[in-house]
Amino acid sequence: MSNGSADHRSVLEVLFGRPKPVIAMMHLPPLPGRPLYDSHKGMNAIVEALRRDLDILQGSGIDGLLFCNEGDRPYPLHTDRAPIAAMAAAIGELRPHIGLPYGVDLLWDPMAALAVASAVRASFVREVFTGVYDSDMGLWQPDAAAALDYRRQLSSEHVRLFFNIEPEFARPIAQRSIGALARSVVVSSLADAILISGAMAGDEDDLRHISEARAAVPNTPVL
Repeated sequence: MSNGSADHRSVLEVLFGRPKPVIAMMHLPPLPGRPLYDSHKGMNAIVEALRRDLDILQGSGIDGLLFCNEGDRPYPLHTDRAPIAAMAAAIGELRPHIGLPYGVDLLWDPMAALAVASAVRASFVREVFTGVYDSDMGLWQPDAAAALDYRRQLSSEHVRLFFNIEPEFARPIAQRSIGALARSVVVSSLADAILISGAMAGDEDDLRHISEARAAVPNTPVL
């Protein structure tokens, strides 16, 4: 594992009990404070939509869940307090009914995602922690050191970090190969897992990039 633990299992085996888990998405409807939020239906509708998805997914044989504010377009790089609080509240209401490992992805704010993950006792976070990108959201420059420091401040070292190094809606400014990026991120920024996305949400990933990243970091999971 990339964090120096003596446990030789991969982070996926530790979290999900198997090396190739199926992690299902729990997409939240637009949250309070965001342009598409439905104030007439309110928070109750968000929680009920999640509850329906949870019941279906947990009965389908999956291994884990990832809560994501997919409905909060256009995505900010620094999230306001209202969506953060709403996401934590919605997941918190479901916690007694969740029987699987789960993570948090708050697009596209690693610090906010870590705050929510810590509050709701999630097992992992999926975010863009490193690099500089030309994106729909403008110049995108996350800070991995600040994120890991914040995780420590929250006493949430148990929250594993899944690094998306090829995110949607963006193109890296760096001219390094995917393999070089994966290898560098694991060493410099302590990634627990490497993620490769398609160009847009829902697009198929580039299998060549996945293979290249996998070859570059054979001891770190690549999804």
